[in-house]
Amino acid sequence: MSQQPSLPQQATSAQDVRGIIAERDLVVDLIRTACVVLVVFVHITMVGVSAGPDGIGVTSPLQDLPWYVASTWIGQVMPLFFVVGGFASATGWRSTVARGGGARDFVASRLVRLFRPAVPLFAVLTVGLGVATALGTPRDLLDEVAFGIGSPLWFLAAYGITQCCVPFMVRLHERAPLRTLAALLVLAAAVDALRFASGVAEVGLLNLGPVWLFAQQLGFLWADGWFARRSRLLLVVVAAAGYALLVPVTSIGLWAPDMLQDLNPPMLPLAVLAVSQACLVQLVHGPLTRLMRTRAAQGTVFLLGRDGMTIYLWHLPLFIALNGVALLVGLPFPEPGTATWWATRAVALVVLLAAALGVARALRRSDRPLPRLLAGTDRPAWPVIALAALCTIGPAFAVMQLHLSFGVALCGAVLVPIGVRLLTRTVPASIAARG
Repeated sequence: MSQQPSLPQQATSAQDVRGIIAERDLVVDLIRTACVVLVVFVHITMVGVSAGPDGIGVTSPLQDLPWYVASTWIGQVMPLFFVVGGFASATGWRSTVARGGGARDFVASRLVRLFRPAVPLFAVLTVGLGVATALGTPRDLLDEVAFGIGSPLWFLAAYGITQCCVPFMVRLHERAPLRTLAALLVLAAAVDALRFASGVAEVGLLNLGPVWLFAQQLGFLWADGWFARRSRLLLVVVAAAGYALLVPVTSIGLWAPDMLQDLNPPMLPLAVLAVSQACLVQLVHGPLTRLMRTRAAQGTVFLLGRDGMTIYLWHLPLFIALNGVALLVGLPFPEPGTATWWATRAVALVVLLAAALGVARALRRSDRPLPRLLAGTDRPAWPVIALAALCTIGPAFAVMQLHLSFGVALCGAVLVPIGVRLLTRTVPASIAARG
């Protein structure tokens, strides 16, 4: 979602584009884009809107299906997304170091790329929730809508934290990759044990570090070619063992068999799931590589992947808005959960992605990366970057913990632009070094 697949500005000729494509592992771009589309699809199947004589009803057809829980073992792709993010972070870090940059340059660039698209979103949410409150919208209805709109924003906090840790975690990976993974797994288990023993759910927030950093470290291994050097038989055995382990782990009553319930705060099963998913990706890497040699696949991935972060952030507000417009103009709503309703999900997905791409195009200015540093300049000193990280990650963390409200949206509308502005500043290299 950060690091969307996009072609640099200097790629002005067909030869330039072909050269860039040849240097990239386009499977990474494909998986990242597929994860975003799958998340959007899951969300539009979890919300069924009906209009009848008794008013508007909202149900969750997907969760009513008997195989829903089993499907989350496949459909829960966030561990895989953090693995892919680890791959992108490892290659991005090496690129930063190769051109003479350092940890401050990397962290500032990643946070700006992640949070710039959130600036207009927080502004729109503030205005929308403020107007709805002023118009006297029933509190229960407003809270339910705000909860749905804000639910994807947890990712900004979790991914932002992992990006801030990349320079340090890469050093640990270079010294002891497998021991680092083992230590993170033990920490994740310890946090869950403390959470269960204390009965305090908020203790689980500590696992925003170990669980997602564990998945990110798997991405570092992927970037090193570790998975590619393993035999197919070993990959199959490890992937199967991971899923087999989840059966007793989720059957003892501590962890939920529903992988979406184990998401916020993240829990140990997601780390196990990340291992299996990483192995499975390597098993299909060859066929996916051949797929990404086709122009159709490349065009689709670059079209959607370029604006992946914006699509992810805006898809639920747009989905709710589109349903509202459909209700106002009197479009027919099939009964949620029926064969007709399921058949319309493909249409809903296409319409929603088209609307999200339209928003992305309109907001393209807010989704541009930081320009590279000029000679003799550097990013701000660490205290400034730490303050900027707090301003950007803080509101998303508040949404994750307190749920979206007018007050939280207002904090985001004020603090996130401040944080992004601080990160876009440059100072003379000598001053930054003294900081």
